[in-house]
Amino acid sequence: MSKFCKYCGSPLVENAKFCIKCGKSVGNIQKTADTGASGKIMGSPSSGSFYLIDFFRNAARKSNIPIFVYLVLNVIIISFIVIGCFQLPIWLGTLAGIVLYLISLTIALSPIGEWMLRKQTKCREITDAAEKRRLEPLFQEVYQNARRKDPSIPGDIKLYVSDEKSPNAFATGRKTVCVTRGLLMLPDNEIKATLGHEFGHLSHHDTDMILVVSVGNMIISALVFMIRIMVYISEIIAHIVCAFTGGEGGFLGSLMISLSRILFDVMVMGAMWIWTKLGVLLVMKSSRDNEFEADRFSAELGYGAYLCSMLDIICGNQGHMKGLFANLASSHPDKASRIAKLRSIGVKY
Repeated sequence: MSKFCKYCGSPLVENAKFCIKCGKSVGNIQKTADTGASGKIMGSPSSGSFYLIDFFRNAARKSNIPIFVYLVLNVIIISFIVIGCFQLPIWLGTLAGIVLYLISLTIALSPIGEWMLRKQTKCREITDAAEKRRLEPLFQEVYQNARRKDPSIPGDIKLYVSDEKSPNAFATGRKTVCVTRGLLMLPDNEIKATLGHEFGHLSHHDTDMILVVSVGNMIISALVFMIRIMVYISEIIAHIVCAFTGGEGGFLGSLMISLSRILFDVMVMGAMWIWTKLGVLLVMKSSRDNEFEADRFSAELGYGAYLCSMLDIICGNQGHMKGLFANLASSHPDKASRIAKLRSIGVKY
């Protein structure tokens, strides 16, 4: 079987130690993926303990620096909450924050994290026979091409569908590619170009970063929710105590307790708003940079011109998007920049 550079996808000569195109050391490069008689992808060279190594290597790319900044801020916030709630020494609270975030990382990179995001985004298995007959061959063609270019892509990725009417698609975790029903309105070649883009995200492990950020955010949100519940319970108990004291002092005490709780809520919600906005700015910066790389991946699979055509259609419909897909759209560079970038690498459009 032929060998390919896992960094740029170029063919390698036998026993090559360096790629003549990108110059990177290839070592024991993986061979191209085998396919069975049914056309299904067989094997998964990135399974097992080596996956975490692949994750950290790809996550350390320059484009992901803003996300790492956000993750560090999350660790600091979690540590601050733990120190404040349990009156721990700074070193112990910081250690607890790191441990909690490592737990979130483990959850995020597990099938549980991927399942959670599929539920959140309302992905479902394709049950419509006509949709399956059309999409499955397109998916398998792009899948095989993607694994020839990057054999580290897992061999058990599945295609899902969402009932969202806007044409779009996204990948998440290690094994999920989801297309919207709106995407089915596009020609087959443009659907393949879109799938090629999503396999680019899987190849670069961009999708893992989304999981890590999402689960990390859930931990902070859960901690803040628990603190607010504790404050509400404390307020109720204090009101009961003030009621038994009676008189003007009891009324004033109850009023001050209510005002204190309102002030606490305003401060917490304000801090959460700032944290969320900062997170969006940092994460979206990384996401926009990664979009160009995923576009390049699809173009190198041979779908560049169709990807440009697809961008014209999808970007022209962003005004009708809502919910998750509106957020996904805002994380992307504008279509003119993406098409210009594709042209700069030789795509004819």
